[in-house]
Amino acid sequence: MKNYNYAYVFYDISDTETDAGKNRVNKVFKLCKKYFLHHQKSIFKGEISPSNFIKFRAELDKIIDKNLDAVTVLRLLRQSDVCEIAIGAKPGTDDMII
Repeated sequence: MKNYNYAYVFYDISDTETDAGKNRVNKVFKLCKKYFLHHQKSIFKGEISPSNFIKFRAELDKIIDKNLDAVTVLRLLRQSDVCEIAIGAKPGTDDMII
């Protein structure tokens, strides 16, 4: 089994109108920020050990509504395994739009 040590996380919490949905957005954002670097809006990236990824996944499973919300994780062996090209406005602000 390979040890994936770098990841990109993309999330879409579809219900942003109700208090429960807004609460999930905030919780997912805070959880991602706990383990990763905020890249842009609902995208995070960074190094993460396999054991911390297991913790992240367990915490995430307790927050999201699997019938409404979507989270995609791209796991890589290391950061150098990806060629990232940014086009347009510079990403990476810590602003969160709700």
